[in-house]
Amino acid sequence: MDLNRKEMTRESGRALWPVINRYMPTFNPLIHKIIDTILPARCIVTGDLVDRQGMMSPEAWRSLNFIAEPQCYRCGFPFDFDDGNAKEGNICAACHKNAPPYMYARSALVYDDVSRHIILGFKHGDQTHAVTSFMPWLLRAGDEILAQSDYLVPVPLHRWRMVRRRYNQAGLITQFLSKETKIPAFLDVIKRTRATVTQGHLNVTERQRNIKNAFVIPDGHKDKIKNKNICLIDDVYTTGATVNECTKILLKAGAASVSILTLARVIKPQRA
Repeated sequence: MDLNRKEMTRESGRALWPVINRYMPTFNPLIHKIIDTILPARCIVTGDLVDRQGMMSPEAWRSLNFIAEPQCYRCGFPFDFDDGNAKEGNICAACHKNAPPYMYARSALVYDDVSRHIILGFKHGDQTHAVTSFMPWLLRAGDEILAQSDYLVPVPLHRWRMVRRRYNQAGLITQFLSKETKIPAFLDVIKRTRATVTQGHLNVTERQRNIKNAFVIPDGHKDKIKNKNICLIDDVYTTGATVNECTKILLKAGAASVSILTLARVIKPQRA
């Protein structure tokens, strides 16, 4: 194949990927193999060729900032040093001051320039095939939470935002994680009742006010979650305003416990 034909093939692939990614969750494994043959798999960060869709190049892998021990036993906030007691109940200053409503929270990655690029592409850029890369990260970060969970529940989108975006990124993560763990996914247990403004530029107080009373649990679902341990799934843990509000209504509806699992977490210095 000459240079012009190679470039035409590359450009055709770029044009096709948004359409393919839109329907990627519904494709069976055979279709995935056909797609990989027609359109060579590329790293979701660097664009380098990789063995299969969703994989990352060694360069991209080295740039990821994973969250690991030591971390707060409750909220998962990473500590700067290990005093040997993190697994036995060390909690951060914020949890000491104001304990969260959830049982535990864990995140796979620090939300930085690299993870932001990945998540925004997944969330807004139709790069839904990236979800396959997230699975081992989430399984590792959430192993203890998942081991005791009865249901996986995503943070919902409002219906108008769902129409514009065509998929709920938290719902897609939940579906794939359910396949990996065999834990049932309960996708519509929480309903978003109003279209809140985007929270990207809001402070903690504004986020709490923005999200207040924005969620409900339909009466028909309350019996299903009664006395169940829920793992609440979202893409990014920023201030905790959204997951805290969802946790409160799940507990009010009768859930035995709620724990949080997110792909990434914003890390800011805590006040003592």
